Amino acid sequence: MAKLFLSLVIAVGVLITSSFEFNRLPENEVKKYKTEYVFVLVIDGPRFTETFGDSTYKYIPHLGNDLKKEGVLLSDFRNNGPTLTISGHSAIITGRYQRLSNGGKQLPKYPTMFQYYLKEKAVPRSDAWVISSKGKLEVLGNTRYKKWWNVYKPYTYCGLNGNGADYTNDQETFDKVKEVLSSEKPPHLMLINLLAADAYAHSKEWEMYLKSIQKCDDYAFQLWNFIQSNEKLKDKTALIITNDHGRHLDGHKDGYISHGDGCEGCRHISLLAMGPDFKKNVVSKNCSEQLDISKTISEILHFQMPTGKGRVLTELFD
Repeated sequence: MAKLFLSLVIAVGVLITSSFEFNRLPENEVKKYKTEYVFVLVIDGPRFTETFGDSTYKYIPHLGNDLKKEGVLLSDFRNNGPTLTISGHSAIITGRYQRLSNGGKQLPKYPTMFQYYLKEKAVPRSDAWVISSKGKLEVLGNTRYKKWWNVYKPYTYCGLNGNGADYTNDQETFDKVKEVLSSEKPPHLMLINLLAADAYAHSKEWEMYLKSIQKCDDYAFQLWNFIQSNEKLKDKTALIITNDHGRHLDGHKDGYISHGDGCEGCRHISLLAMGPDFKKNVVSKNCSEQLDISKTISEILHFQMPTGKGRVLTELFD
């Protein structure tokens, strides 16, 4: 009887192992991508109604016309977590929604895509960067997750002169981005934050809010052209342009001035992705969200994000 039981156990074990091996892709079937560099540009806090929700693209002529032709627009892209700056950015880089202090006093709960990338690829810290107009986004370079705190941290340049505290203008941030990308060995992974649209909206300056969206549109266009003119980056770089959150719609609370709840204006944002492995001139209405960004990046650059949720945005790929 004991021998029969042992034989059954062995048979079941072999069956399970065979099933696992059958479902696992062989290494030589892992998808190889042309993309070697991935940059995420976060335009902080415009409403969808002033960006891709306006069919005339009045305030985003480059994004809506020139750049949309170069990639895939996800028109039903969402922040399904806390619609605040730090929580929105942390969702992008960790693949998890989490309510964090919006003052920059609290690290993300989970390891970031930068940390997973740096560890698995065994590359220098300089191969991953966070460059932000908002100093408080310095927290994106670390985590409080056990065994990941203070290790495999990307380089950061956040706020005035990179001090990690104050706010600076987007031109300084953009100049720093170009400086880093012009180096002998540009980073393979980078996140950029531009703050002006969010800052002017909070200041109740409607006209400056609109002008800031137009300026960010111009920065996005400049960045894409810069990439195409750089021999190291050209035809090897994916640029993902998105938002951390939206803003209240007119008639809801104080309208464009604020954000932070679950209203349609705060949740509905956009994502435009361009790169050598992506389709061109396509608009996808598939429902997608911030958690999907790091999952998609980890697929392209071939590293694991075991704590991340979301899905690979397969609708982007050619």
